[in-house]
Amino acid sequence: MSGDFDPRDFDSRQRDDGIHDHEDEWLTLGRGPGSAEVRDGEEDVRDREDDWREERDREPRDRDDYRAAFDPRDVFMRDLDLPRGQERELVHDRERDYTLNGSESRTLSTVGAFRVVSERDLRDPRDEPADVRHLEEQGLIQRVPLNEQERAVALTERGRGLLERHRDRDSGHRQAFYAGADKARERTHDAQLYCAYLKAAEQLQARDARILRVELDRELKRDYQRFLQERNRGDRDSDGRPDRTVEEIQKWTREHDLPYFDDQVHFPDVRIEYEDVNGDIRWEDIEVTTEHYRGGHSSAATRSGFSIHTSSGSSGRGSPFDPRVAEDFL
Repeated sequence: MSGDFDPRDFDSRQRDDGIHDHEDEWLTLGRGPGSAEVRDGEEDVRDREDDWREERDREPRDRDDYRAAFDPRDVFMRDLDLPRGQERELVHDRERDYTLNGSESRTLSTVGAFRVVSERDLRDPRDEPADVRHLEEQGLIQRVPLNEQERAVALTERGRGLLERHRDRDSGHRQAFYAGADKARERTHDAQLYCAYLKAAEQLQARDARILRVELDRELKRDYQRFLQERNRGDRDSDGRPDRTVEEIQKWTREHDLPYFDDQVHFPDVRIEYEDVNGDIRWEDIEVTTEHYRGGHSSAATRSGFSIHTSSGSSGRGSPFDPRVAEDFL
């Protein structure tokens, strides 16, 4: 399984986790607007939530119309001010100009959300022209090998910057975007996450659920690291090791709907956050397994309660999450 670790092995002295530098970029993985007393700034969040819900309620809710218009990539475009039509439009970003159509905008945001996506999985369900070569020529994406026959697509820093600078609002369900590809040995596994998402999205859409965003395991792990090191930040006398008790860790996992067993927190490969037909915020947690998963990791994946997506044609990451290499997730 790709994401479990023992916090007792964690030592922040061996890396700079950047917590103090990226505080505004990290996600708080709560349960949506709560019933607790309002804190500073929460009124703005609730106002954005109300605006988003009003917009949602104005959309057609007829089941057949919704399914006919459904594109699982649209969720990643929700907060972006980028072209959405079939014709290419001029997009200005800092001192550069780009040309994009709607399909290319959705391709950029989808690739950014999953970090790496197989090129063959980028077919547009609306049959609109999505020219990967055009995006590559503009320096917005890069193509990386998965194996001898297959390539994947990842954003460049320029591509990620374009998405970040063209957010036109913040709905309260902020989608994170990534640039660059993971290590070569991890790409084949990670490229399967988008396929797993498509299958889960189809099932959620059949239940009239509305997908809000996806979160990769690195986001959940980063939030856990913040929790572990919260008392050590700013303490010059700290030895760098977290002093959280087992009870505190278990409470944190319950609040974030993550399983804790065998003295470890277990993380899904991808979490789909969605609103159900009753307006409640829920999550679908997915783990991608392969024929290379060893018995113990496969058993843990099943025990976790995650939805298992099995891919027989890829090589998996068969080791637990090691906090000593946490910089890979920052």
